[in-house]
Amino acid sequence: MGEKVTQEFELPWPPSVNHYYRHVGSKVLISRDGRKYREMIVSRFRSENVQIFRCPVELSIELYPPDRRRRDIDNSQKCLLDAFTHAGLYEDDSQVHRLIVTKREPMPPDGMAYIRIKEWTGDKTTDAAVKSCRSS
Repeated sequence: MGEKVTQEFELPWPPSVNHYYRHVGSKVLISRDGRKYREMIVSRFRSENVQIFRCPVELSIELYPPDRRRRDIDNSQKCLLDAFTHAGLYEDDSQVHRLIVTKREPMPPDGMAYIRIKEWTGDKTTDAAVKSCRSS
């Protein structure tokens, strides 16, 4: 990636981590709602030919809940990050070097997650990773 590309998405409200996993005996599985959400993101990103990031990235998430119920800001992240990996937005979660999550005012009736992703070029700890990524 020679130039710094930013991609933006408006996505449906994700399932909470409290509803993302199901315990079946001694196994922990992704719930039906979690799988459905992930597959919707995969399908959408494929149909929109979303670019794959191979370098470190900065990810900004703005959460617009469906209503005014109390929600922990971190409960939506797991589902979103998992869906992004499966959809090929980036190769692996380890590429996320900066994550900014902001909870906004409710957006009834369904809520929304606004996503902005771009190449991360922010500090010396990632200089080697960015340089090696650009040279490949």
